[in-house]
Amino acid sequence: MTVFPSKAVQAFIGGLLLAALGACAVNPVTGQREISFISEQRELTIGQQQYLPSQQGQGGELSVDPQLSAYVQEVGNRLAAVSDRQLPYEFVVLNNSVPNAWALPGGKIAVNRGLLVELNSEAELAAVLGHEIVHAAARHGAQAMERGMLLQGAMVVGAIAVQGSEYADYAVGGAQLGAQLLTQRYGREAERESDAYGIRYMTKAGYDPAAAISLQETFVRLSQGQGSSNWLDGLFASHPPSQERVQNNRLLVAELRAEGITGGELGVERYQEATQFLRESKPAYDAFDEAEQLIAQDRLEEASRRLDTALSLVPNEARFLGLQADILVYQRRYEAAVAEYDRAIAQDPNYFDYYLGRGVAYSRQGQEQRATRDLQASIKLLPTALAMTELGDLSLQSNDRAVAKQYYQIAAEAQGAIGERSRSAFMQLDIADNPGQYISVQAYVTAQGRLVARAQNTSPMPVRSVRVEFRAIINGQEVGRAAVLPLLNPGQSGDVDSGLSYPEGVAPSAGQVSVQVTSASVD
Repeated sequence: MTVFPSKAVQAFIGGLLLAALGACAVNPVTGQREISFISEQRELTIGQQQYLPSQQGQGGELSVDPQLSAYVQEVGNRLAAVSDRQLPYEFVVLNNSVPNAWALPGGKIAVNRGLLVELNSEAELAAVLGHEIVHAAARHGAQAMERGMLLQGAMVVGAIAVQGSEYADYAVGGAQLGAQLLTQRYGREAERESDAYGIRYMTKAGYDPAAAISLQETFVRLSQGQGSSNWLDGLFASHPPSQERVQNNRLLVAELRAEGITGGELGVERYQEATQFLRESKPAYDAFDEAEQLIAQDRLEEASRRLDTALSLVPNEARFLGLQADILVYQRRYEAAVAEYDRAIAQDPNYFDYYLGRGVAYSRQGQEQRATRDLQASIKLLPTALAMTELGDLSLQSNDRAVAKQYYQIAAEAQGAIGERSRSAFMQLDIADNPGQYISVQAYVTAQGRLVARAQNTSPMPVRSVRVEFRAIINGQEVGRAAVLPLLNPGQSGDVDSGLSYPEGVAPSAGQVSVQVTSASVD
């Protein structure tokens, strides 16, 4: 069936397209004219608003080695200084084993420790950061949003596809935009531009551009099966390598050499010194990753032992303490879990998961005020479906149905079991508050003159005690009746008799009968 948009929607789409056609600008990196109706200020706002939740959803900042973040920021600043577009660039190292790097609109850039441990020199790091700087400077993220707007015929950022992202599954509210931007796959042309201009940036900053060739050669080799699945989950998902990209880099470096640009820094020793902690502590983080996999297999005791190993190597890593606390929650050892979360927060008070876990532990102990405080602290850092659902449950326990519904409605945006549970919890409350939105009802008169209503349950859950109220004018008198249907299963229809009758041969005229569902309940 073909569905045509209403005139109002057609007018809106037409206006949007006209605005798009009229909103052309020169790309600051490529110099090409292009459609641009997300302003620079909007880019900056999106980047600023999404930077923290995006970090939180990817493991949080690597707080145990602040010198490394300072080093990456220094290298990033060196490249940003030669960018074709001056933005408030920021660079951060994330506590995540997946080899990945990403850029948000407005110049907010992150690189995972899992990628840094695989690089060999500062020049290779410069190639990665230069590539991400171009994504921001050339508006590739903003362009993806603009394409989504035009494809949807409305200003809907959510048009960007999200697939296979744990972050996208549990982030809710405003944080969903960050999840979508992080998991988008750039087009072939955007990757080519970022490679080409990124190499020029690293060359202007004084680095040997040949490092970009060796970096892509490594990526191609790993993508062909010599690397771990982490690579496929990370950098290769959003920045797919190819032999074509290697060849393009070789050609560009050859052009630069022909222009007289020779040499350049590799910075091998500087890089090895800056990443010494990462390389020395890799066995600890490998044990942490193994523990996460064991937890997913419900092998909690083994996971705890792997975390003990990790903590013996890096005792002050909050992520290790936090995961140990998570295991205690799964084991329903809530008091011990709270103590472990306390230790994690003492090491790193800026990661959402510790507050979320401690809030759950407090809730299971019946400490509602402490639970609410911690859960609210967690959603300030990253709004998640689990925190919203837990807050909904706590609000319901306090008989605050309106607030509970708000929390459940936000959590219902998420995918998976938590989102489904929240959708069900919200609907249970909302059916009682607004039964007419879920149960359609229509009156009719039988051949015998009886006034009857046919009700249909359009919700996905059984509804009980459906009360239908009738108003009718019979023999010039307004009368009212109510009747109850005991049960309507999902999709089921049922008739309810009002107990009112019209004289033989008399039928009500328009406006003389009204019927509505006034109450219902869900078990």
